[in-house]
Formats: sequence, structure tokens, C-alpha cells
Amino acid sequence: MLLLHGFGNEAHLWDDFAPLVAPSYRVIAVDQRGHGDSDHDPERRYDTEDMADDVEALTEALGIDRLVVIGFSMGGRVATTFAGRHPDRMAGLVLVDIGPEVDPRGSTRIQSEVSEDRTPRFESIEQYAQLLSLNYPAGQREALLRMARYGLREGEDGRFELKIDPVLRGVGVDEPPADVLAALEAKRTKSMWEALGRLPCPTLVVRGAASDILSPEIAEKMVDEVLKNGHLEVVAQAAHSVATDNPEGFAKAVCDFVLAD
Repeated sequence: MLLLHGFGNEAHLWDDFAPLVAPSYRVIAVDQRGHGDSDHDPERRYDTEDMADDVEALTEALGIDRLVVIGFSMGGRVATTFAGRHPDRMAGLVLVDIGPEVDPRGSTRIQSEVSEDRTPRFESIEQYAQLLSLNYPAGQREALLRMARYGLREGEDGRFELKIDPVLRGVGVDEPPADVLAALEAKRTKSMWEALGRLPCPTLVVRGAASDILSPEIAEKMVDEVLKNGHLEVVAQAAHSVATDNPEGFAKAVCDFVLAD
């Protein structure tokens, strides 16, 4: 079982969940490129396709032929891309609050959060956790503290900075014109729908009940019209970051799926 985190997260996002499935699976959680303790890409290659290349390289290096992939948000897009390339290798897929089309409300919110301060520095881990509590209003305190602890590194001056590559937050990047961005997103959306349509494996779509990223309409379309063996679970008391907002509800939804007889 391969666990892929979302934008700005790292492998410890799964600390509550991984022990629950470890008795039944060989569980691997990774820091995707530019995140956590993985290297920043000097060539600034952070497209979904590039990250799917990393999954291919990882599974080849570890000798993994068949697997279940669980991907949250950005990681879900990477998981979809990988699965679409290798449908025969997929024993199962779980997409956590992400689909081929993103609700514009969530896109606007995330862009606002990132643009407020592209290279923030913090006096303490607790200070960053307090900021996270504003961006994740439903997040559990322990989960947010863990996110802060593993998402920061201490600088020489004793202050803390984000581990994520600043390029991913737009530092030093000239943003393409709006029409170019729209064309790229349209191409990506088409590719994601096509990838889902190629999957024969059982696929679970997990949506936070208060999500502003995965709309009910897109989640239902994924399960009812596109996936051959799709299932939908809506987790109460959770927004986009389902595993952080409602760890117990997330764990039940996913465990019932991946541990089913």
C-alpha cells in the first residue's frame, strides 16, 4: 500500500492511519518531490506527470508489481495518473477529496493562503500550528501540531522555515497567462477522466462533507458514470483535509474498503 500526501504535506500525514492497515499490508508513505525531507528538484519539475514518474521509479526500485494506492488531494492526482498508466497493476485505489475537476471555491482559497506570504518564517512550531488552525478550521490539534513539526526545519538563526520547495509556492516563478493556465488545466482534467475510465480495480472516493475542493456532483459522476467499480464515502465533520479533520471517520471509511474480506 502506497500513501501519497497532498500539497504542502509530507508522509507523516498518515501517522494515525498507517498502523491500522500495517498488519495487512506492507505500507509505504513517501515524501513526494519538493516536500518534507525529499530533495527539491533543481529543474523545477513538479507536474503531476513528473510525480507519477517518481511512483514508477519507487515501485520498480522496491520490486512492487501490484499495489493499493491511497492519494490525498495532489497525491490523489498523482495516484490517478499512475493508475491510468498501469491499470493492470492496481489492486485498489483510494482518492481522498480529489477528482478530475476542482471546485473553484477551493482553488481560490488555496491560492489566497499561499499568496499571503510565500516564504513565511516562524518563531516556533506552535506559531505555525496556530496558522494551520486558521487554514484547517476543523483540524484536530494533535494532527496540526504534527503537521507543523514535520513541515518545518530550523534555520541557523533559530527560526523555522517551511520544508516545501519555495518554487511550489510561486517563489521565483513567472506565472503563465490565464488562458495558458486554463488550457493546461483543461488538458489535465481530460487526462484524469480518461485515466479513471481505464480502471477495473475497486476504487473508493472519499469526500469531506464540507469540502470546497471535491463537489458532490463531481464525486457522484466519478462513481456513477466513469469508474467501473467505484464507491463513494462522505465523511462527516470534515472539510478537504479529511484525515486531519476527522481521523476516526476517515479511518473507518478507508479501512472498511481496504480491509474488506
